[in-house]
Amino acid sequence: MSSLQKRNLWAWAFLVPTLAIFLVVGLYPLVQTFLTSLTNARLGSTRAPEFVGLDNYATLLRDREFWVVVLRTVLFTVVSVALEFALGMVIAMIVHSPFRGRGLMRTAMLVPWAIPTVVSARIWSYMLQDTYGVANDLLATRLGLLDSKVAWLAEPTLAFACVVAVEVWKTTPFVALLLLAGLQLIPDEIHEAAEVDGASRGQRFRLLTLPMLKPAILVALIFRTLDALRIFDAVWVMTRGQAGTEMMATYNYRQMIDFQQLGFGSAVSVAIFLLIAVFVVAYVTMLRTERG
Repeated sequence: MSSLQKRNLWAWAFLVPTLAIFLVVGLYPLVQTFLTSLTNARLGSTRAPEFVGLDNYATLLRDREFWVVVLRTVLFTVVSVALEFALGMVIAMIVHSPFRGRGLMRTAMLVPWAIPTVVSARIWSYMLQDTYGVANDLLATRLGLLDSKVAWLAEPTLAFACVVAVEVWKTTPFVALLLLAGLQLIPDEIHEAAEVDGASRGQRFRLLTLPMLKPAILVALIFRTLDALRIFDAVWVMTRGQAGTEMMATYNYRQMIDFQQLGFGSAVSVAIFLLIAVFVVAYVTMLRTERG
């Protein structure tokens, strides 16, 4: 047996446990969810579920509320990820530059990300409460910037914006951390040579930093897009999916738990999986194109 064959054998030996775990905790639940989506199963029912084929998917395609939720979730994903990337890039560039207290700043910027999402969402919901919330007390009572107190989480447009803002506040440090890791891999000599050649700071950022940072950018976008498409905890804690903030995950929860439609809810889960798969394939294709 050649050395190459031995390395391949050792590689598969290390991969087999990972693949086995994936089959147990990943593939099996997915297959089971798909099979359940082909039935009229109800949560807590003692009757055996009946096979209904693709009826749940046909009902789902005709459900106007579902398509509204899908569009809202995609809009939430695009807006929140774009803001997180822009702010994360600014923060990463700042903490990457040398200055006194840089280590402390790098640690402090991770505080929002370190707080559990449920905890941070509950804190923000208290702050945005219309009667005794800090936001209304500061803006309306103390500073007089608002004529009256605002029900931030009751009006659809404001509630959606508040959920986006809380998600951006919570996860921007994660994006900044990934971009900072990419910035640290770029040799300083490249920028020094470009500066000697007369390139401005903006030109160095556009022509050197961004192209060399693309792999880190794609990784950050992949992670954040997948999380944003599956958002549940922050929305559920802040609004329970009310006031125009219903997302795909909360819609799915409502169908399966509140309405006890296990079969239909499983069809919604499969639809969410397919939508996420589209984004994954698009990002992976971009990543391969960039590397190839």
